Amino acid sequence: MNWKTYIKHYQSYLRIERGLSKNTIENYSFDIERLCLFLEANQIEVSPIKISDETVQQFIYSVSKEVNPRSQARIISGLKSFFNYLVFEDYRTDTPLELIEAPKTGRKLPDTLSVEEIDNLIGAIDLSSNEGERNRAMLETLYGCGLRVSELVTLKISDLFFDEGFIKITGKGNKERFVPIGKYTQKYIAIYQKEVRIHLKIKKGHEDTLFLNRRGNQLTRAMIFTIIKDLAVRINLNKNISPHTLRHSFATHLLENGADLRSIQLMLGHESITTTEIYVHLDRSYLKEVMHSFHPRR
Repeated sequence: MNWKTYIKHYQSYLRIERGLSKNTIENYSFDIERLCLFLEANQIEVSPIKISDETVQQFIYSVSKEVNPRSQARIISGLKSFFNYLVFEDYRTDTPLELIEAPKTGRKLPDTLSVEEIDNLIGAIDLSSNEGERNRAMLETLYGCGLRVSELVTLKISDLFFDEGFIKITGKGNKERFVPIGKYTQKYIAIYQKEVRIHLKIKKGHEDTLFLNRRGNQLTRAMIFTIIKDLAVRINLNKNISPHTLRHSFATHLLENGADLRSIQLMLGHESITTTEIYVHLDRSYLKEVMHSFHPRR
């Protein structure tokens, strides 16, 4: 088998056995394809089951000159996953990344927006257009429920349980969770549904998709990025923001107002509490306030 065949089998494994999303699988595959390009450029003809430690180390060294340590660590992680799969399937007896360690990257704290900045961002939306009502509903949902952008664009009407005050989210690995949704966010979704979505000519297969483009198709992740970037420019916001910034802000504002980490973890859909703990590092003044308010030895 050649590289393409092994990669195809690996993708099937990620999709079927590990239940990873299409975007995650594409990211894993990109790391392997980058290795393939390196081999081709250096005229190294070797299969995945024969490639040596030295060749992989040469590739990692070349990558280190082109990308930052965080990206380098991600590439190494992606390759380790692929070669571990080959070992698991008995194509190899060992992995060529056994002795390769990812560079230390430190913990990058996520960017956040203040409540005022979020209000300004949403306030800059042009509500004179149908897309404006949709965009306001989307941003309110991103911030009000702490969703990932992939969760937003795949949100279904049948996942809305407004009477109960929840929405059902299908997150990473097709894991489902119920997230509380406030009346404020519900109001703008309802306005969009009644005043905009009802007039769209919806394409077959998207009848249950909540947020649609003007042609009646599901929105792309890239479109959500563009909408938010354009709004940031409109209000002269000097921060590099993305849809994930609203998710980070959701979690940070909950923590600042007294929510516990376990509750935030469940709402965000983090598999491990350690992922959620990054928000503890965002506001040390808040942590000092908590200690001085509640600790018996304050």
